[in-house]
Amino acid sequence: MRDHDAQWIAEATGAELYRDPAGAALTDGGAPGGVGSGPARVVIDSRAGQVGPGDLFFGIPGERVDGGRFGVDALAAGAWGVLVRPEHAEAAAASGSGAILLHEDPAAALGALARAWRRELGATVVGITGSVGKTSTKDLLTAILAPHRRTVATEANLNTEIGLPLTVLGAPAGTEVLVLEMAMRGPGQIAELARIAEPDIGVITNVAPVHVELLGSLQAIADAKAELLHGLVPGGTAILPVGERRLEGHRPHGIGIVTFGGPGSGADVAEGEPGWPSLTLDGEVSPTVLRNLPAAVAAARAVGIEPASTIAPRISAMRGQRLHLAGDVVVVVDCYNANPMSVTAALDDLAASASGRRVAVLGDMLELGPDERRYHAEIGAHARDAGVEVLVAVGELSRHTGTGFAGAVHWVPDAAAAAALVPRILEPGDTVLLKASRGIGLERVADALADGDLADPGEA
Repeated sequence: MRDHDAQWIAEATGAELYRDPAGAALTDGGAPGGVGSGPARVVIDSRAGQVGPGDLFFGIPGERVDGGRFGVDALAAGAWGVLVRPEHAEAAAASGSGAILLHEDPAAALGALARAWRRELGATVVGITGSVGKTSTKDLLTAILAPHRRTVATEANLNTEIGLPLTVLGAPAGTEVLVLEMAMRGPGQIAELARIAEPDIGVITNVAPVHVELLGSLQAIADAKAELLHGLVPGGTAILPVGERRLEGHRPHGIGIVTFGGPGSGADVAEGEPGWPSLTLDGEVSPTVLRNLPAAVAAARAVGIEPASTIAPRISAMRGQRLHLAGDVVVVVDCYNANPMSVTAALDDLAASASGRRVAVLGDMLELGPDERRYHAEIGAHARDAGVEVLVAVGELSRHTGTGFAGAVHWVPDAAAAAALVPRILEPGDTVLLKASRGIGLERVADALADGDLADPGEA
């Protein structure tokens, strides 16, 4: 946004320009003097090393701390300017030079600025939501598009009402495609993200029992995800899983519908169709990501790009990475999230790929609502049917996983106990699946294995 000055930012956000970047106060409503060029970057972290010259700092109020209090620190670090609530104006004005913009709701102003920048870019925007596979689909789509279009995609967990605007605002001029992951924990949140991003293409990967505790039913989950479809620009395209009846009532007039699915599904884009691309996974990623390829291919075609015959995606952390340890032990680290659909798929992949013993370390699946015990028991039964020979159940809910397994189970209360147990029970040739909701912290088991006696000396 270097070419957009403080006045443009004030108009885009609805903020008051209290002081221009040169330090001239505008309390009498005068015209800005010496506004000059705009900021190079938008940040929300005022800590040392996180903000500096050229940055516009947004002081976002939190549950415990109002980030506007740190506008002083941002200006002291040489920030181009700050956007804070009006009560922080005097303190900020006493700290050197730099633009000061005032807004009653800095988070809303951040979204408004992102929307204005999205319009300035003129890029094609792809929004991706769903219960499972959002990040892998984003990674696959980015890999397909990047050789052909200047593409910017969500990084890490910047998929919320704060993170998504930061992704948009981080896109440089000349960006041709924005691939935006959209997360939600309740109704109205996807709609808000869509209002900011104004997507041309909306992808719903699936509807599964995730956040049932918060939303109440699978239909309520589908309704919340479908807010993306109602937020598409006129003439936009919806990419939907074939046969998902819960989305049938969410097909806005004027929106194109493209379905995706597995082999023989009858979808518009079906896995294995003639010319289907192959994935080059560096050997360190679970085949689970293959399940998300049809959605990514459908979205790429909606952008106007036909995938190359071979795709080499960079898959985000903790989503199926494979660790190769001494004694031919393989550890599949898939513990960023978990729900019945994703755990079932991971167990199926374990059954298909393991050459030695199948070891499943399964932690609690959180926020599943009143049927949580049944879901865990069903996963235990599926683990048995998938040929799992050693089951380690982690957490209180996972006691029911053990019950469903109906065999010998190692139960432990938490990830720390699992990290102490698992290295002791493994044998050469084992393939180990680590799968749990993020809050369980099951990556501690992966760390213990990678740092312990099983660490492959050739992987230093």
